[in-house]
Amino acid sequence: MNLEISLILILFIVFSLLIINSYVLYPLVIYFLSLIYKVKSSHSHYTLNLSILISAYNEEKVIEKRIKNILDQNYDQNKIEILVGSDNSNDRTNEILVKLKEEIPQLKIFIFNYRQGKAGVINCLAEKANNDILIFTDANTEFDVNALKNLVRHFSEPEVGGVSGKLILVDIQEHLKSGVEEKSYWEYETFIKLAEGKLGILIGANGGIFAIRKELFEKIPLDKPVTDDFFISLSVLKKGFKFLYDPEAIAYEEVAKDINTEFKRKVRFAATNFQTISFFKSLLFHKNILVSYAFWSHKIIRWFLPLILISLFFMNLFLLNYNPIFMYLFYLQLMIYFLGLFNYFLTKFNISIPVLSLITYFLITNFALLIGLIRFLRKKHSVIWQSTPR
Repeated sequence: MNLEISLILILFIVFSLLIINSYVLYPLVIYFLSLIYKVKSSHSHYTLNLSILISAYNEEKVIEKRIKNILDQNYDQNKIEILVGSDNSNDRTNEILVKLKEEIPQLKIFIFNYRQGKAGVINCLAEKANNDILIFTDANTEFDVNALKNLVRHFSEPEVGGVSGKLILVDIQEHLKSGVEEKSYWEYETFIKLAEGKLGILIGANGGIFAIRKELFEKIPLDKPVTDDFFISLSVLKKGFKFLYDPEAIAYEEVAKDINTEFKRKVRFAATNFQTISFFKSLLFHKNILVSYAFWSHKIIRWFLPLILISLFFMNLFLLNYNPIFMYLFYLQLMIYFLGLFNYFLTKFNISIPVLSLITYFLITNFALLIGLIRFLRKKHSVIWQSTPR
């Protein structure tokens, strides 16, 4: 075996192990560790004064329902203030908010006459918030009646800096035919988040429902686009506090309408995720080894997976004549890509095969990551964007 083949073989094995670790070993390791070591958390009826922050842009279809959903919470409404920032909306969002303000004393509205993006709005709302606990949510999210009560009960423990709720993605009937397997993949992600949360090292809260102590809020950068909920979550971990996950603090959102919609959303978040890493280099080699292991395995490796997959494909070509197993591995790769592409075309005819749809979703996700990485490197992403509808 010559040196060139040896190096390629070693790289092929290393890259393969990275994938296996990220998608198989890490979830299992983190799960079993969560059975042994658990961060102390409270399940008492612990209530605090809350500031709920919502950034809205052209949300006339959902904003009234969102605010009334908060009013229906099984929580003392005298301890809640709702802050909504309208990011220069040009539909009826502002009109609806002004009308609701007359009826709801705990509602505070901030109407901006220029676009500044979600991060800018959140920064302004956090500064205006009067209470010790900040709740972050979206205009298209719906809370379970006990969501707030379950979310904030853990703050009785001083080492807890943040808590994420469980986001459940809901299939509505017309979306079931689209072949989107976001919901299935999200259930897998939820399994990992639950284990991370028990260890207090949740790497990225669910943007539709999470809370932090106001004192830990770090202004979201506006000069470089980042993923706001991811940035806020990592800021808490960077300061040495625990970030938990409560599966009983439930919120709901609809799945993406189709694959193309989900693709655009993933491209946008991929670009900002890569930018976010630059602000948290210390977490890559953190004093808490478990935090670093989670950061690498759950996020970094997965975000660079498109490059790893491309490298494996071409390395496999070089190794075809080295051992028959590489011929089978090469055929396996070709088959996966073919089945994913074949299923993508099936969705155009409203045909969905669950197993194939999962392959398509995996490939679409990684293609989106690749495009996002290119946009990040070319600095073609912006802090101002229009949300893709779910």
